[in-house]
Amino acid sequence: EGEAAPRMPEAGAEAEVATLLPFLAPGARADLRAEAVRHVLALTGSGPGRALLAGQALLLRALVELAAAPAPAPARDAARALVNLAAEPGLHEPLLEAEPALPARLLGRALDPEWPWAEEAAAVLANLSREPAPCAALMAALAAAGPGGSGLERLVRALCTPGYNARAPLHYLGPVLSNLSQRPAARAFLLDPDRCVVQRLLPLTQFPDSSVRRGGVVGTLRNCCFEHRHHEWLLGPKVDILPFLLLPLAGPEDFSEEEMERLPVDLQYLPPDKQREPDADIRKMLIEAIMLLTATVFGRQQVRNQGAYLILRELHSWEPEPDVQVACEKLIQVLIGDEPEQGMDNLLEVQVPEDVERQLQRLDQQEQEQHSRKHPEELAPEPQAQGAAPT
Repeated sequence: EGEAAPRMPEAGAEAEVATLLPFLAPGARADLRAEAVRHVLALTGSGPGRALLAGQALLLRALVELAAAPAPAPARDAARALVNLAAEPGLHEPLLEAEPALPARLLGRALDPEWPWAEEAAAVLANLSREPAPCAALMAALAAAGPGGSGLERLVRALCTPGYNARAPLHYLGPVLSNLSQRPAARAFLLDPDRCVVQRLLPLTQFPDSSVRRGGVVGTLRNCCFEHRHHEWLLGPKVDILPFLLLPLAGPEDFSEEEMERLPVDLQYLPPDKQREPDADIRKMLIEAIMLLTATVFGRQQVRNQGAYLILRELHSWEPEPDVQVACEKLIQVLIGDEPEQGMDNLLEVQVPEDVERQLQRLDQQEQEQHSRKHPEELAPEPQAQGAAPT
């Protein structure tokens, strides 16, 4: 009881927020409902505002209902408020408690070709699926959407079909797929040779209109490259992934005839105005994907034989970002270095001593922290604007 007094201002603010609830109900007057949602959207723009809403389960539930409600409901502003709320990992639990079916409902809206605010629904999912619990809930929703991976198939189709939704570009399905691909079940679907999924994603590494979509697809491909059992298939003629990873890293270099012959056909005689991938985070993920493909003897030979060193050499001399340059150097070292001794053929399976592993993890964490200080990870509150590249 002695602690009640200092909490008064917060209690007052909570009471004020609670007064909005009747105006968010389905029977409320349309103009008042729109005004109430605008007020909630403004609150989600600040940390204290989001913290205030976290404790309002009924209000969060009403917001979810509105985000999926047909016109004249203010669904777009409600969905944008959810984008902001979901950008904060600490709010995922209250959101899922208020509406356990949230991932399934958003998925239904994001994949509805007639829904005008499908991009906003996809952006909420992109933010939610960064964390393990909501990501698992989304996987469950996809599994329930149809047997044998048909939910994931719909998501991939929506991402890969131009004009799937005439009113929403659906760029944010890229980061959704990238986040899902951290899960083994999603990778098993993506890497199923009979489904032809990876092959449909590959052209999007050059998608000109959105770094959000490009980054999501490259993140997905990188995560797939962790599965070394599939490297021969990925690098072989059925997929031929390497040129798609190298092309965004290539500039307008004029190689000698001899060097040009060593490159895959798609990387030969590029036009003088050829631009490299402008987003440093995406360039780094492309390098990391190739690095993963060099984990096996077969992979290293394939990557060397396709002239990757030439593209990386030119990239290294051009690269303005220090952390991308370091990643590029590490990959070049693997390509020009000696082959590992016997028993170390597959670098993804090598047993690293515990003390060395701890030291490597610490260094990796320091690198990550430096990176996140430069690039705070938050999707744009306005999904039409470009968001940060997904993790």
